[in-house]
Amino acid sequence: MQGAVLTGQVRRMAQAAHNVPKRRWTIGILLGTGVLVNYFDRISLSVAAPQLQHDLSLTPGEMGLLFSAFFWSYSLFQLPGGLLLDRFGIKTVGRWGAFLWAVASGVTALASGYAGIFAARLLLGIAEAPGMIGNQKATGYWFPRNERSRSTAIFDSAAKFSNVIGVPLVAFFIVQFGWRWGFGITAILSLAYFVAYWIIYRDPSQDKHLSKAEHDHILAGGATPEGLPPAGQVVMLGYVLRNRKVWAHTVGYSAYGYSFYLFLTWLPGYMVQSLHMSILKSAAFSTIPWIFASLADLLIGGFLVDHLIARGYDDTKVRKAVIVAGMMAGLAVFGATFTTNPVWALIWITIALSGVSAAAPVASSIVSLISPRGGTATVGGFVNLVNNLMGVAAPVITGFIVGITHSFSGAFLVAGLVLLVGIVSYVFVLGPIEPIPGPDPATVPI
Repeated sequence: MQGAVLTGQVRRMAQAAHNVPKRRWTIGILLGTGVLVNYFDRISLSVAAPQLQHDLSLTPGEMGLLFSAFFWSYSLFQLPGGLLLDRFGIKTVGRWGAFLWAVASGVTALASGYAGIFAARLLLGIAEAPGMIGNQKATGYWFPRNERSRSTAIFDSAAKFSNVIGVPLVAFFIVQFGWRWGFGITAILSLAYFVAYWIIYRDPSQDKHLSKAEHDHILAGGATPEGLPPAGQVVMLGYVLRNRKVWAHTVGYSAYGYSFYLFLTWLPGYMVQSLHMSILKSAAFSTIPWIFASLADLLIGGFLVDHLIARGYDDTKVRKAVIVAGMMAGLAVFGATFTTNPVWALIWITIALSGVSAAAPVASSIVSLISPRGGTATVGGFVNLVNNLMGVAAPVITGFIVGITHSFSGAFLVAGLVLLVGIVSYVFVLGPIEPIPGPDPATVPI
């Protein structure tokens, strides 16, 4: 019944949307720009690694620890970041986070040795931890349900597109001016984003540039209510962790994350080792799947989903169908296990990466669609904590399998099996995509 009511609301909102101002899309683009800068910060170390290792005389083991520093602090601070967002708000936490991105990159550029760079990478992970969660919470505030996939796809596709433009940009400064300038340019970009975020971002109720007509449109379309959870963050965390929907989404989203991080970390290495490409050729070829992944993320996971919902199709059925279809397309990774032909391998990987990328923004938007009032960042913090641990697990498991078998076939097989677990979780466990009721005030400890 609730789903039918929401579908009717979505249809009426879509019909009236063309007369409504577009301030919310300025916010959406701002959040997407932040993710793009985020990922420039992250990939800068990978691009600078050869020069950095040579200049500081670092061993491969020391470089490995340096690579992992960001991911450990980033993963571990997902949950605290979510609690801080729900307690102090998106604007405050977002401003401090963006400022600290710039500080971390600046410290790296000026560091005199290994310890300073290592500490800066840990700081970068802590500073960026609330970023994606804050975006999920902000889109819940700023966008009606029938625009939630598009708004999420803007920042989610930026994460994929960063691999297309970020590497050449950072590489240019490193080749021309040295590795310190690779981090220097990301520090400058981060500082510029901090200024833009400080000037532009407000929650809808505080934004003087948001018209009443647009605010009414957002609220009528099912936006997440602003405000703190009535029970407090700790009670909210315990409450949502007992909810089946939260666990179903966590398992499903982490299944996507496993494949995403496998491709993010091992795709160039796979092309060099299994397809016998040169490093330069593998770098060029690896951009092809990421280009298609960016397009699938934005066009299918974003625009197509919102278009179908606006046409009156059931909200839950549309979102689940795209998630499941995308993750099923991700099973094309199995095809890469049966070929050593570079063209066919690239085709299979492009299909797989595009499929999981199409599912990604829809799955990411579920956080704001199911969370109880005031609990979006708390739910997002837990979901992203588990998902980002896949960023630790997938590269390690893949490396272990490749080391034993001298082949990526087993690693791709594991990724496909993990995707199947995620599909089962979304189809049979999640249930309707609708808000979880908040905690009963009568049961909240005083």
